[in-house]
Amino acid sequence: MPRPASVPARSDVLTPLQDTVASSPTELVTNRLASLVRRLERAASDAGRGKRRPYDGTSDAPYGIVTDDTCIRISTLTESALTATIEPKTILRDLSVAPTAPGLSVVVPLLNESESLGPLYREISATLAALDIPGGAEIIFVDDGSIDTSPTVLHELFEADPRVQVIQFRRNFGKSAALAAGFAAARGEYVVTLDADLQDVPSAIPDLLAPLLRDEADLVSGWKTDRQDPLSKTLPSAFFNRVVRAFTGVHLHDFNCGFKAYRREVLDEIQLYGELHRYIPVLAHFRGFRVAEVPVPHRPRRFGRSKFGMSRFFRGFFDLLTVLFLTQYTRRPLHLFGLIGVVCFGIGSLINAYLAFAKLALGEAIGNRPLLTLGVLLVIVGSQFFVFGLLGEMIAHHARSNSAGSSGDYSVRRVLRHDD
Repeated sequence: MPRPASVPARSDVLTPLQDTVASSPTELVTNRLASLVRRLERAASDAGRGKRRPYDGTSDAPYGIVTDDTCIRISTLTESALTATIEPKTILRDLSVAPTAPGLSVVVPLLNESESLGPLYREISATLAALDIPGGAEIIFVDDGSIDTSPTVLHELFEADPRVQVIQFRRNFGKSAALAAGFAAARGEYVVTLDADLQDVPSAIPDLLAPLLRDEADLVSGWKTDRQDPLSKTLPSAFFNRVVRAFTGVHLHDFNCGFKAYRREVLDEIQLYGELHRYIPVLAHFRGFRVAEVPVPHRPRRFGRSKFGMSRFFRGFFDLLTVLFLTQYTRRPLHLFGLIGVVCFGIGSLINAYLAFAKLALGEAIGNRPLLTLGVLLVIVGSQFFVFGLLGEMIAHHARSNSAGSSGDYSVRRVLRHDD
């Protein structure tokens, strides 16, 4: 993290302390260290970074001074108190004022779920308290343009818990955009996603993480074996899952389940837009990542109403065509368009050859025959498809040569982070 402009330079604060570490008693070192921390705190506050919260002892200390063979670790830090363990034996080598990156990020996309947020946060917190994840965890709520009191509830959670981060969109951009923003903000080695409607059960997070921790998978998807939804949702979903399995070869039972766990590197290689979030396992599979599935509990919705209707299944099938193209022909579009073009051009050429034979050898009139129109049309369409394939190859080559990340699919109103 870049050092704020008003924070004292390293040489300004470390050189006097190095001599102290080498020759002074522990009490003097503690006093000098306290003075150093106060100067850093004042400088950080002047730079707009705000007041740091007391360290709660549940993760690595927010400040630490590493020496050649020992460490000065601050275990308690408030406005008026400092407790540190110091071994003043060697010369100071490094200073860290940034919080340790969490080992786990929990990403929760939401839209108008104000009543569910409090209970969901408490359940997630209880589950995280029982997990032994190096570096601790963070909880990232992504508000996809809520118009109820969700922003107020999220701000209260942010103020109450330093692990909570909040991203608020200016309007509703869709679940894929919300997940993309959450993934971009997540710092954990492992990332878990779940919906905010309380139908996903946070206590199942350890079950999702287990295959990742055992190095058996890179992505673990939840399978709602006892789904608590009406038939109007379960029947179309079952049909949808069968079709996706048949076309993609990814053998999951529940592609629509938002309860998933990922390794960081999976998310680094997948770009989400439109409504491709339900196909993340497919995209990961075609990138060579190991995809697994574990059963997870499911609950009826307690508050509000579902944000998805039957239209999502029709959009889902169009997205399936997009995924099939992206996973199989993005890097070789001529193989798809060229094949279609060759077939059309070949059939049209055969039709025209037959008509030419009928005209020249048999003397038949062909000017008023619909087959002539079909043959000419197929030749033209086939040529166009072939040209489309060549243009696609040029675009794909240019994209690979100038690839860069983009957040054009969403607009962020503000980002609340405790480490800024």
